[in-house]
Amino acid sequence: MPASPSNALSGSVLTPAGWVVGKVVFEGARIMRVEGDSLALASTPKPPYIIPGFIDLHVHGAQGSDFAGGEESIRKFVRFHAKGGTVAIAPTTATAPVAVLDRALADIEKVRHSRGANEPTVIGAHLEGPFINPRKLGAQLNATLDGDVDQAMKWADACRLAVATVAPEIPGGLEVIEALTVRGCRVQIGHSLATFEQTAAAFGRGLAGFTHLFNAMTGVDHREPGVAAYALSHGRYAELICDLNHVHPGILLGAYRAIPRLYAITDATTAAGLPDGEYRSAGDKPVIKKGLRITLADGKTLAGSAITMLDAFHNLVSLGLSLAEASELCATRQAEYLGLELFGVIAPGKAASIVALDGDLSPQSVWVEGEPVDLGGRR
Repeated sequence: MPASPSNALSGSVLTPAGWVVGKVVFEGARIMRVEGDSLALASTPKPPYIIPGFIDLHVHGAQGSDFAGGEESIRKFVRFHAKGGTVAIAPTTATAPVAVLDRALADIEKVRHSRGANEPTVIGAHLEGPFINPRKLGAQLNATLDGDVDQAMKWADACRLAVATVAPEIPGGLEVIEALTVRGCRVQIGHSLATFEQTAAAFGRGLAGFTHLFNAMTGVDHREPGVAAYALSHGRYAELICDLNHVHPGILLGAYRAIPRLYAITDATTAAGLPDGEYRSAGDKPVIKKGLRITLADGKTLAGSAITMLDAFHNLVSLGLSLAEASELCATRQAEYLGLELFGVIAPGKAASIVALDGDLSPQSVWVEGEPVDLGGRR
């Protein structure tokens, strides 16, 4: 049997112990070793920068494709995100009729079991809705359901649910949280009008995190605190859309200070990667894309984002985070949150799912489990 090919990337390599000036050597799908000298703490790493590949746990689509368009549609949008350095991904649903979600989750599971060329590793689905509060839809379709454990278990049987978003205050919400948690799903609160006290009670029933923190949830009123206030005072893990549109930079930095394992997501939707213009959302609502901002037709209500995880990484660095700190928010914490032992760090035995960035923080190369991603046509 022929030996697996050996590859090496040279530059400043980000390891759990800090930067190493040298190279990372990988054979097949796994990292074999990191060679070189540790960079002194006071020194600045020089490009190329070799960092763990990004992990996106909340992403609906891109390039006119989304979770509901069939297996090839899902493959198309995850390939787009791989070109932006995303090596592991949780394709994310939105509130839709049960039949639509049945098909979407079955298709996500097919992709999970058969990764194709230039595709990131699909770690499971993020079920966002339909168990959310109909009075906190955001841009989602009004097809919500009360909490239904039987339906939730059918979906958990059909597809690995890595993450689910549930509003605990809806009828049956707490029961769905408990049932999905037992199945190994990380259940998050989102699209919710829960009070501070209801949020605390739900964490006692298995909640693990917060979906697109600050957006589509009760806030930080100093006399009537809600979900976001609970996140700042007690949260450990929370996802945050790092497009600098959904959350003001000052609030993002405040959350970074307050929440120990805050991590970045894109919440990218169908229009991501397309030219500016008018499109239709997964819920068949008209949306307007302008730059990396997507809104409903009113021009005000945000309807997901148009960013990649590379954009999120750039934004975090622009706010003053170091390359290592931004990498942690874009890869390491997500892997830790979901127990993805092979991802999120560069170390022997881990997956060779790596991004090499040049001095402008543009990808020189992206590797998924030891296989290079074709970056041709990357925007």
